[in-house]
Amino acid sequence: IDALSSVRSKSHQQGMGAGKFISTNTFSVSGYGWNIRIYPDGLKEGTDAYMSAFLCFCSGTTDAKVKFTFSLLEKDRKVNKLESATNTFTPVGGTWGWENFIANNKLKELLSCNDDCFTIRCVLTVFKEPGIEDSTVIVPVPQSDLHTHFANMLKDGEGMDVTFSVRDQLFDAHRCMLAARSSVFKAELFGEMKETTMKHVKIDDMEPSIFEALLHFIYTDTLPSNCEVDQNVALQHLLVAADRYGLDRLKAICEGKLCERIDVQTVATTLALAEQHGTLQLKNACLRYLSSQGVLQAVKETDEFKHLITSCPSIMVDILDIVAPPSVV
Repeated sequence: IDALSSVRSKSHQQGMGAGKFISTNTFSVSGYGWNIRIYPDGLKEGTDAYMSAFLCFCSGTTDAKVKFTFSLLEKDRKVNKLESATNTFTPVGGTWGWENFIANNKLKELLSCNDDCFTIRCVLTVFKEPGIEDSTVIVPVPQSDLHTHFANMLKDGEGMDVTFSVRDQLFDAHRCMLAARSSVFKAELFGEMKETTMKHVKIDDMEPSIFEALLHFIYTDTLPSNCEVDQNVALQHLLVAADRYGLDRLKAICEGKLCERIDVQTVATTLALAEQHGTLQLKNACLRYLSSQGVLQAVKETDEFKHLITSCPSIMVDILDIVAPPSVV
């Protein structure tokens, strides 16, 4: 079974330090989970003159035998560097690849001609023992369309028994669906709170578009496809709403997307959000970004940073720890 995956990176990620890596999202091949790890400053001390590239076995049964190829592509998709290997991955978390994938001086030459970016393409083949498929009866099972039915239920409005007033907009929903998905909604709609006997619930501290996205996720377990909810500010508000209603999966999805959108203008507000809502991965991602050379000075000039210091003064301890870690006596 072949799979094609790619990871893009930039030259500013050099300087992370030996042994530190960036990775792709996990992708699935033949029931196994994989990702690609890139070490801009080498896998370990002594290999910092090279960028290291490894395939990581993330999930699945042990003894996964694979053949894989890493290709370093130029801007026009021309192959600049190619390495292949065959390996049997035994423990989950195991990696296999090349410590000296490409010399950093050659990589810099490539980056100068490719908009400061490079792409690594991975072609992966998983070998299964012969005869397994032949001895097994394969019954095709249709993809689950449960989320489609629930989405239609939300759209059609049949059987809805509660209405939410969010600012100047009304949203109808099913009490049982909300209660099944959120313990907070369950307490509000079926507990001893006043909403139990109400058919109309008012919410003043949330934007209608955020509540609409929240309802969409409750019914479909996915984010809506419109672009607005994928913007940084909307994602921050949606994370707050997910935390408020105990929707941990939605909160984690927003956290992951926000980790990819950290820059000078957003890092301060994102760090404050992470601190207030206990999103450790997002907080660490912000602190790592602030530790990059020259970043903190630029961020300190923003109004958002000044507000961060006022609203979350304790965060300065974490910033100082990562920017200027205490020396070991």
